[in-house]
Amino acid sequence: MKRPTTRLNQHEKEIIEAFDRDELVLHDPTPALLAGFAEAADNTTRKDRRINIRLSDHDLAGIQRKAAEQGIPYQSLISGLIHQFVEGQIAIRSEG
Repeated sequence: MKRPTTRLNQHEKEIIEAFDRDELVLHDPTPALLAGFAEAADNTTRKDRRINIRLSDHDLAGIQRKAAEQGIPYQSLISGLIHQFVEGQIAIRSEG
């Protein structure tokens, strides 16, 4: 199996090697673990604040076009981009 060319830390390498040797054993998640995942999902997807923002017609049309290409509502695209920025997954380039 060809592996992607991604930098892995030592722990990740050990997991892949164990997988390749058929040494991994899967276990059913505990109810507490499932509850933790459910809570994390709720906290991630909950939209509990409303804001208003002014955009140029050009930017709004572009956002709506990009959202349509992805098959999602444009508000979800904007919210997702803000979330990715807050989590450090995307950054704003400084000009100059």
